[in-house]
Amino acid sequence: MRRTVAAVIAAAVLMACSSDDAAEAPDTSSSNVSTTEPATGGLAEEEDASDPATTVGDASTPKVEPARTAGDVDAPAGVEPDGFTTATVRVISSDGQVCDVCLWLADTGDERGRGLMGVTDLGEPVGMLFRWDGTTSGNFFMFNTPMPLSIAWFAADGTHVFEADMEPCLVDDSSDCERYGPSADYQYAVEMVQGELGVIGIGPGSTIEVLAEHDTCPVVE
Repeated sequence: MRRTVAAVIAAAVLMACSSDDAAEAPDTSSSNVSTTEPATGGLAEEEDASDPATTVGDASTPKVEPARTAGDVDAPAGVEPDGFTTATVRVISSDGQVCDVCLWLADTGDERGRGLMGVTDLGEPVGMLFRWDGTTSGNFFMFNTPMPLSIAWFAADGTHVFEADMEPCLVDDSSDCERYGPSADYQYAVEMVQGELGVIGIGPGSTIEVLAEHDTCPVVE
């Protein structure tokens, strides 16, 4: 039966935004790297990774909350990512707006391979962060991933590389799914409900930084 996943607002997601200038903050990234990964979930393939570089950012203030889920899908409703931790990520838009958001964290080969496969509800996090130890390359696809997604890739220094909208590929053979990827190497990728990247300031000229990691999203006071 066809189900509609409605766009709703989460009340307990960490997100602080400000137009203040950003100051340098320490890098907290670390992950396990696999040179080959299964063609399932969001990540189709990747190459070897090199050493990571420190990213930049700082600031905070008013809370903003984007849509959690969206799109018409043929899949069970309310399926959230399972087995992932979360991370607080700072997004600095091209015009200096600063947003701190909570994202699911995929930083091992298995986690990056699964991505948002089968997921129809993001829960409290606004999206998923894919992270490698260093720069890498490779394409993403939407095999058995029912939610339309937007993805942005970022370089080792946190600068925006490229972004794309991705459509569900609910088929038996993953080789039939379209591949999505930038023309340059990257170290991070962020997936959100399709069309929502700009809500938190992601776009050309933006940067990101991983501030902290958590088992679950911190509670906003």
